[in-house]
Amino acid sequence: MSVSPRPAGALAGLVALVLAVVPGSAGPATAASPVELVAVVTSAVHSTAGTVFTATNHLVDTPGARSAGTAGHARKEYLVVWAGDRNAADTTGDALAAPLPLPEPAAVLPGQDFFAVIDADRGSPTYGRVVNTVTLGPVPENEPHHMQYLWHRGDRIYAGGLFSSFTYVLDTSALPLLRLSGVTLPTDTACGSIPDAFWVLRDGTAYGTYMGGPVLPGACTYSDGQVRLGNGYGGTPGEVVRLGPTGTVLSQVPAAQATAEDPVKCVSIPAVGVPTCANPHGIQVREDLDRMVTSDYAEPRDIILDPVKPPSPYVTRNTVRIWDITHRNTPRLTSVATLPDGPRVEANPAHEEPQAVMETTVTNLPRHRGAFAATMCGGAIYYTPDLTAAHPRWREVFDDSTAARRLDPTGTELAGCDGGGWVQTSLDDRYLYHAVIGRKPGVTGPADPGSPKMVYALDIRKLLASGSTPACSIDTADEIYGGGNEADCPAVASVLPVHDTTSGGPHWGTLDNFARGADGYFHETTDVRRLSYADYFVARTGLDGDHRVCVVDVGRGGALTLDPTFRDEQKGTPCVDFDRTVWPHGAAGPAKPHSQLFVVADADIR
Repeated sequence: MSVSPRPAGALAGLVALVLAVVPGSAGPATAASPVELVAVVTSAVHSTAGTVFTATNHLVDTPGARSAGTAGHARKEYLVVWAGDRNAADTTGDALAAPLPLPEPAAVLPGQDFFAVIDADRGSPTYGRVVNTVTLGPVPENEPHHMQYLWHRGDRIYAGGLFSSFTYVLDTSALPLLRLSGVTLPTDTACGSIPDAFWVLRDGTAYGTYMGGPVLPGACTYSDGQVRLGNGYGGTPGEVVRLGPTGTVLSQVPAAQATAEDPVKCVSIPAVGVPTCANPHGIQVREDLDRMVTSDYAEPRDIILDPVKPPSPYVTRNTVRIWDITHRNTPRLTSVATLPDGPRVEANPAHEEPQAVMETTVTNLPRHRGAFAATMCGGAIYYTPDLTAAHPRWREVFDDSTAARRLDPTGTELAGCDGGGWVQTSLDDRYLYHAVIGRKPGVTGPADPGSPKMVYALDIRKLLASGSTPACSIDTADEIYGGGNEADCPAVASVLPVHDTTSGGPHWGTLDNFARGADGYFHETTDVRRLSYADYFVARTGLDGDHRVCVVDVGRGGALTLDPTFRDEQKGTPCVDFDRTVWPHGAAGPAKPHSQLFVVADADIR
């Protein structure tokens, strides 16, 4: 389908090392801010079209940090955050009808998207400081979206641009420095658009969900010779792509079946010849079971117009797909399941429990075979106990209203279109973590106060212990707010309120799967003691966020508490605030952090 991106001659390595003076770029925003040195280091590759793409590091000279070309450094853990430049293009249609203020040019004009590398090593004197920003060129306005869910030693980072349909691959081996390894163009993935999320396999390759339809409308032929009809860029059907560590497209496979799915619930605009709900968003893999699960969210170009009032309630999807990945290059669909409706009766059909299946997560231990799915507009959690079953049965096991009641004891409409996003099992299969944006006021009517913004943890041990025959099922009115009546239903372990007054809330997260050992090196662990969430969705949809990246401690019994020591180095407040004027790469203005990973340099892991 494509060839590997080629190194751009001498640019392929560390082509430029320039020391620049950046006043106050990494220090507190005070008159006494010291002048700090920033090392500028660029790497580049050629795309399959011959275009040179670059990644330019702006490394702040901080105590104990690894300097370019220097062996001595302190072993550190970092948060790598994929962030977009905030500018006038983030304005919704409704907002454009109102008079606009005249902010500084950096906040209006499109700028470079970038990766922020943040010191995430607790106890470090620079804990919470942005120690590097890696700007990408030449394409602005990618709308940085998701990377993979977890990072493991030796992995490349795979990062997608929601609007551009570019996928960037980066080498993390010399953190805090990042090198560009490859770029995948929309023309390399002609049968799909709008990359969403990625899962990296043990061999270093990755599967990615491309939520939107073929780049051009009409028939598209996939790597295995199958043909599907699509309605074009950002439409339907999407696909799954396998990528190599330099961005090479190894295969494209259709997410749509050859036969029609529900013509009523699988609306596409314009209609495709064979109705399908195949718009894959979330993706997770059990390599030991040779299974992959993807969740269908929505026809993406319709959601950009208005995620809570789309042109049809059924451009949001209610399906989950399971794949056999025995042959890694040719994943095969084994089931397409429609999630069942729950006991809530909503005025808007798009707010029913199974609608907009944004994310899925797998269990991790060999004795468990199940998976969960979370709905963004439905506000519910679903579970199936066996990914290898010929006809897996999915059931609702939790309504977000139960967690929201911990924060709003009198609320009566708490889950409908509450913006459920990131969902992840703990690596020891004890807990399930979930980020919820919250419904902004006025969505269901003038008197609608909205619903809480939160990150919560569920205890799922009894549910998983029930094996292949779980009893839990949310199917009565009292279970909406009180949790499941069956003994094996998930129990609320902790609910962390997120205090955000914007139109958005916490959307994405990741687990910290590293711990420092007695030898001073970092080691991977299944005993997760902290996680991170990012407070941003997609501004152009009308769901924005406060643009903060936070760290949360995970305590005994799954208790979640905000880490108050992970503080913004400019404002001195908890969490790293991306609404700042100056970055290591200059006075670029505010930014939008969408996803993040805990990452450690190769030399610092054993």
